[in-house]
Amino acid sequence: MLFLVGAGMFFDGFDIYLAAGVLGALVREGLSDVDRNAWFISATFAGMTVGAWLAGILGDRYGRRFTYQFNLAIFGIASMAAAFAPDILWLTGFRFVMGLGLGAEIVVGYGTLSEFMPPAIRGRFAALLAVFTNSALFAATFGGFLIIPYLGWRWMFAIAGIGAGIVWLLRKNMPESPRWLESKGRHAEAEAITRRIEEQVYGSQVAPVPAVHTPIAAPNVPLSALFQGQLLSRTVTGIVINIVNNLITHGFITWMPTFFLAQGMTVTKSLGFTAVMTLGAPLGAFIGCLLAESLGRKRGIVLFSFVALAIGLAYPQADHPALVMGLGFCLVACVFILGALSIAAYVPELFPTEIRLRGVGLCSTAGRLANIGIPFLIAFLYMQGGITAVLGLISAGLFVQGVVVFVLGVETKGMALEAVSTESSDIIIHSRVRQSA
Repeated sequence: MLFLVGAGMFFDGFDIYLAAGVLGALVREGLSDVDRNAWFISATFAGMTVGAWLAGILGDRYGRRFTYQFNLAIFGIASMAAAFAPDILWLTGFRFVMGLGLGAEIVVGYGTLSEFMPPAIRGRFAALLAVFTNSALFAATFGGFLIIPYLGWRWMFAIAGIGAGIVWLLRKNMPESPRWLESKGRHAEAEAITRRIEEQVYGSQVAPVPAVHTPIAAPNVPLSALFQGQLLSRTVTGIVINIVNNLITHGFITWMPTFFLAQGMTVTKSLGFTAVMTLGAPLGAFIGCLLAESLGRKRGIVLFSFVALAIGLAYPQADHPALVMGLGFCLVACVFILGALSIAAYVPELFPTEIRLRGVGLCSTAGRLANIGIPFLIAFLYMQGGITAVLGLISAGLFVQGVVVFVLGVETKGMALEAVSTESSDIIIHSRVRQSA
């Protein structure tokens, strides 16, 4: 499960992060500029916004399995089409379609894996899934460093499309989430999948099959449930986390090659600097994996929000190349520690199964929607105040995230998903009662 979900998430991340090198190359070739690059990035966010929202609706209604195959096919096909785009206008259009699948994959991937993992290792495996995903940042950046100057930017999209197609074929035999099946009253199917897992682990020692419950009608849990009672504070927490995560990732990391080029570096040197700094992505996600079950999700998010804030304030003061790369490396590592603990492990745990993907999808949608305008804001801030102004905005976001999670967040370490949802289960129960009546 980790490999199959992680492989799709890897190519999802690769497709997102290849934008950094591709946009730098397009500017160098005279096919684009800072303004048109901003439109390209905004089209990505617009597609991801719609994709995240649809993934939540489709995932809760039709199942996790259908949704992750559907979105993988969308961004794989669109990536192949982008490899043949004649100009930046067509490329931006294809990027919007890619975004539909890219936004959905993040919602379904983390949410699905969380439903298969027991409490003792759920956070660690979710963070390990983030290692797969965030390794794509280094792969896309270093791949761009090796491929773009010699073969051109089109090959980056082709690699993403071919990889997504291979994973789509491998994923055809993945099981549906037993938790989702049970939430829909499909107890026999849930029991069959769970028993198959038990037989693989315990062999012939599996206990006799218990009596299967009579299927019940699926509860109609409205989206408004996310804004009631305990779920409201969790929804707010998830939205803030998603907005800040996307602000940092796509407001700084995606723009790094463009910043370096604007400072007079060559394409090769700018991509080389960026490749070294983005080595912090897989390392940060791995550190998040190690800390998820020991430090805990809530405490870790608060701690590293303020650590990243301090590094972000120090980065603009660096003037030596080694110090620029060193601080940049540490900042990227902190960003991806936060991503592993928050987006991967924490947010999917906050919502009950009946509304999990809609909750995750809503938070992701809010983050993507807020960030449609971020590229234009980043371009404006950079023109007005340089990298100092950009890092000032990011530091402010990190401060808000740390405070919100500290005040509103709940600790989920070591708790079963059903136990995490206990405080908010009254809304789900009332929905069932109303439907039965």
